[in-house]
This record gives sequence, C-alpha cells and structure tokens, in this order.
Amino acid sequence: MRPITTLFMLMSLDGKISPGASDSLDVDKDFPDIEGLKEGLPQYYEIEQTTDLWSFNTGRVQEKMGANVKPFPEKTPVSFVLLDNTHLKEHGIRFFCAKSKEFVLITTNKNHPAYGVKEDNLHIIYQDSLSLEDALIELKEKYGCDRITIQSGGTLNGMFLREKLFDYVDIVVAPVLIGGKDTSTLIDGISITNVNELGSLGVLQLEKCEILNDSYIRLRYKVIS
Repeated sequence: MRPITTLFMLMSLDGKISPGASDSLDVDKDFPDIEGLKEGLPQYYEIEQTTDLWSFNTGRVQEKMGANVKPFPEKTPVSFVLLDNTHLKEHGIRFFCAKSKEFVLITTNKNHPAYGVKEDNLHIIYQDSLSLEDALIELKEKYGCDRITIQSGGTLNGMFLREKLFDYVDIVVAPVLIGGKDTSTLIDGISITNVNELGSLGVLQLEKCEILNDSYIRLRYKVIS
C-alpha cells in the first residue's frame, strides 16, 4: 500500500544529527571543517549516492541548506519529496523543480508559494491535517514511488517511528560526541511516558555492521516491530 521506507542519516555516537541547537549549525556545513571528522565524511556522501531514487526531506532542512537562494542546479535522476508549510519560497520550489526528476510537495498550507509555480514535474499533495501514511500511499499509487529514503529532522523522524512507517534504518555514525539536551537527535518528538505506549517502540534486527575508514561505522537494521 505504501513505499518501502529507509531512514538514512549521519549521526554522532550519542545520536545527534546536528552540531548544536541552532539553525545556523548543520553537519553538512560544519563537519567538513573539523579535524577528525572531515577525513571520513566523504564516505557518507558516497553511500548517500547509492540510496533510493526517491528522497524525503523537509522545507526547514532545505531552507537551512540554502535552497531559497542557491543558483538552480543540474537535473538529477532523483525524485524529491518535501514536507513544507512556510520555509520554502518560490525560488526554493523552482530550485527543486530544476533538481528533481519529479518533485512532490506535501503541505497543509493552502497559500503555499508552490501553487504559483507552473512546472511539469511539480506535484502538490495537499492535506487538511498531516497524515504521513496517506501521503506515502499517494506517492506509491499516483507517482509510482516504490522505495523512498527518509532524511528528515528528529521531530518528523519521531512521527514516522510512532506511526510505524519505517521499514529499514541505515545509519552512518561519526566518531564524535556532541551532547546538549536541546540538540536534535535521530528520533525526537513526543516521549513515551507509560508502559502502555511501549508498543510504539521500533524494535530492530541488525542486518549489516560495517567498519568504515577514519573511525566511522555504518549500521543497517530491519524494523521488525
């Protein structure tokens, strides 16, 4: 009924997916300047190039990465799906139209700037209230998305987890400890507070443990419940 999903992320040994609790900080921008991290970082990007030809992310993350101001990129074979209500401007939408084979925007904002953009590869999934499962089903049924890599932030990753929408978890662990209770982790969002909620845990089965160069490791799991 929906695509096979894989959570693919780069994180620190203590589970952080950002260098700190500020939108001005980002592993893609900051790790390349840090001794002991920059040496092994290219391995992560090489692995990323082998992931699914559908990629799920958020407008917030892409705003941080400069999608609203960067020059338009070359076309890629990857189809991008972005969840966004307010972060992407018209330039950001056109940026992803230029970059994507197919570009699907998921939004609950009826006035999103994407409605003013006319591109053949732009598709909009509008929802009155967000349903990740319904969006995934529509991606498969309407746009032929059979497998998709999830690379969103900790809060949205938490929603995928609690709704049991992850099939695989594929993590590259960088040799660094970051700390900070407000720094985003692999899975954020609503915490479990009682035993009745333990059914929403993601129980994993290890499929692959790979020692990479420069003290990086890669862990791949299948979600079994």
